[in-house]
Amino acid sequence: MFMATLIGNSLIIVITTVDPVLHTPMYYLLKNLALTEICYSLSIVPKMLTVLLVERKVISFTACALQQNCVVLFVTCECFLLGAMAYDRQVAICHPLHYITIMTRDRCFRMAVGSWLAGVPVALGFTTWLFNLPFCGRNAVDHFFCDVSPVLKMVCVDTALFELLIFIAIVMIVMIPFSLIAISYLRIIHAVLQIPSAGGQRRAFSTCAAHLVVVTLFYSTAGIVHLRPKSRLSSNMKKMVSLSYTVVTPMLNPIIYSLRNQEVKQSLRRCIDKWSHRKQMSCFSSCR
Repeated sequence: MFMATLIGNSLIIVITTVDPVLHTPMYYLLKNLALTEICYSLSIVPKMLTVLLVERKVISFTACALQQNCVVLFVTCECFLLGAMAYDRQVAICHPLHYITIMTRDRCFRMAVGSWLAGVPVALGFTTWLFNLPFCGRNAVDHFFCDVSPVLKMVCVDTALFELLIFIAIVMIVMIPFSLIAISYLRIIHAVLQIPSAGGQRRAFSTCAAHLVVVTLFYSTAGIVHLRPKSRLSSNMKKMVSLSYTVVTPMLNPIIYSLRNQEVKQSLRRCIDKWSHRKQMSCFSSCR
């Protein structure tokens, strides 16, 4: 699954960069999402595989802090990118004639940079605060990566203020993009219902269905774990829920968003044909 995540998301980045046909706002945001998924997986899965396969169940204090910082940063980035992608679909369906003028290159760039930077203060602030608190006991992280909840359980002092502030931060991180997604889909539904033909309605909805499924999966699972860092949910259940948005979703995203898309398939075919042609020409030159 880790290899599928890396290969699938890397293919998206390559073909959306190389093929001029895919130089559109939707694929620009998709490329940023794929890069987020790669960074997110690299910050969690290699260490998790080491723990599971080699049974070297040790992580340094600094590495644990760095891993948690990356997790918060990339989860926040993904939340905002999903919101930006929902807005892009809304503009494409509700205002198709103004799409190019609304979704300009400059606006897409600002949306992407804003998504990447949104999590920086939250990640740095809360990670620094948490890892400066006193720890006691065995210092055993009851998880497959350094998430907020298992690390918080090892703190010796009262963490009520920390929990309150991180709850407020997470609600803001979740609700700002989620509100944008909800408003976008309400407008999309209203616009699609105005289409007279059933075939046209199906085609319009099909461009958004995959995004909506992944949004629901990501927000519901990530929300269960992060909105209540010390909830009564069992440790094993939290691990299973975390597994879904740290391993499963990044693997499925390339398939759901792109690899079932005809434009992406055609672009991939063109890239393979171009590479094969260059290889043949190189071989022919060498033979001569």
